[in-house]
Amino acid sequence: MANAEECREALEQLSRNMARSTGDVRKAAALDRSLSCRITDLDLTFTGRLRDGRIQDVVSAPGAPAERAEIRLTMSSDDLLALVGGRLNFASAWVGGRVRLEASIRDLLRLRTLL
Repeated sequence: MANAEECREALEQLSRNMARSTGDVRKAAALDRSLSCRITDLDLTFTGRLRDGRIQDVVSAPGAPAERAEIRLTMSSDDLLALVGGRLNFASAWVGGRVRLEASIRDLLRLRTLL
């Protein structure tokens, strides 16, 4: 099980990866939406804002998110690290129930490029 600091670093790495992206991926990451990432095994939620192709203003709090974000991810700490590290395919993890992604249909269609 990864710890909270490793999860925060993984989210920062994801943000850096998105900021360096180009083409359709860069376009998909250019949303301006609230974001939450619930880490089930740590009972911790990171919240922030997806803006200008980066995840910004990230904070963490114990438990479930206080407010419903426009884009919501739920997974274990190890799955977050594996996804960001390229050792876990998002589509396979999502189909297998290891990762949950909730967003509007419009956002899901746009985000599929990132996944």
